[in-house]
Amino acid sequence: MATDVHRPVTDTPEPRTSSAGEPAVRVSGLTRDFDGRPVIDGLELDVRPGEFVALLGRSGCGKSTLLRVLAGLDREIDGTVLVPLRRAVAFQAPRLMPWKRVWRNVLLGLPGRPERAVAERALEEVGLDQRSDAWPRTLSGGEAQRASLARALVREPDLLLLDEPFGALDALTRIKAQQLVAELWQRRGCAVLLVTHDVDEALLLADRALVMDEGRIAYETPVDLPRPRDIADPRFARLRARLLDRLGVESPAPADRAA
Repeated sequence: MATDVHRPVTDTPEPRTSSAGEPAVRVSGLTRDFDGRPVIDGLELDVRPGEFVALLGRSGCGKSTLLRVLAGLDREIDGTVLVPLRRAVAFQAPRLMPWKRVWRNVLLGLPGRPERAVAERALEEVGLDQRSDAWPRTLSGGEAQRASLARALVREPDLLLLDEPFGALDALTRIKAQQLVAELWQRRGCAVLLVTHDVDEALLLADRALVMDEGRIAYETPVDLPRPRDIADPRFARLRARLLDRLGVESPAPADRAA
């Protein structure tokens, strides 16, 4: 991956340029409080260039707050946050403007006057090129989420931030969306931080899984499994049980195959 300029989300320290061995994301001593209550408390995190990281944790542990900080949407923080200049975020809700056709939604927020062809290329990459002229209200949930991903991809991000982007999808559409994200990541080579509540999703997609608790990264584990991954793999099951335990969830007993 080409080197890129990093900038702090806070005003200090000064911007710096990454080298080959430097993380794509570096967070040190990050604290964010609301009404005096720390939601993020002295958090430390590095993400390598091109690494896919999944962030798990109970509701209210600060996962989405951390993502918003990395996206530059929340700057009321203490600590150091260094992120790539080129980054993009996709949320659980696609957030498409209903009065703009799909291709115009994809270009929202881009500087200058980008041509329609820029949107068309991104829509083709997510398999939505036939719906570029559609109105958002006519899209299915999966199509709307793909349009949201296309809007992120046109920014050519070195860091892609995903905040539970599949949470509102039905089971089959969710599987297809997960496969699409895996393909896009492998093709693009950008770093990805996925916030999710789904342990299987984290293990299917990520190089590394993190568990956040009380505003800090409380646990992490590499996901050293061959791709594509198989949830029936005993190694997958062991990693799932370990993460569920860290999340305070009792791992379900294996099904009785003789029943």
